[in-house]
Amino acid sequence: MPRLDEFPEMLLARARAGDAAALGRLLEHYRNYLRVIARSVMSQALELKLDASDLVQETFLKAHRQFADFAGSDEPELASWLRKILVRTAADQAKYHRAGVRDHRRLVALEELFDRAGGAAQRALADSLPSPSSMIIRRERAVLLADALEKLSEDYRTVFILRSIERVPFEEIAAHLGRTPGAVRVLWTRAIRRMGALLEEQP
Repeated sequence: MPRLDEFPEMLLARARAGDAAALGRLLEHYRNYLRVIARSVMSQALELKLDASDLVQETFLKAHRQFADFAGSDEPELASWLRKILVRTAADQAKYHRAGVRDHRRLVALEELFDRAGGAAQRALADSLPSPSSMIIRRERAVLLADALEKLSEDYRTVFILRSIERVPFEEIAAHLGRTPGAVRVLWTRAIRRMGALLEEQP
């Protein structure tokens, strides 16, 4: 179990007091969460050719520079603020990399696409399990879910993301994984059970 002074609320208070090291550790709590959001944003915007980890790292750099502007007071507000930075960063990168995009209306539409994609991923993360766990009420549910995802086996993680977060039909997942739809359903059910067990272990 992590030390009390490493919980997000404690780190946030120290970061507000000017502790740069605490801010760095605080942001690390959201790396997995932002990586899932970034993956969703990029999968829904085919013209964006970036690595999710690079997008997350750029988000962290901006969060460091802009932390004085964060007006929230708790973890859900911090997670939302970071997501907005990531979505705007993705939109900025798409503008930079996408040749021929000059029309302001098209740029606004692109930003709205990223915002919808990021919001959809956030909601899917928060709602992916059939019932909330009493062990995670005190923490932002979507953040803990993303952390648990990193602990799954590759097959479990893949089927969970494709089905529970991206809502891909079982038939398409089966084709992607080279399995039957029935086998994918079994795999998905086991992945959900494993996710539930991992979330129960969360402090």
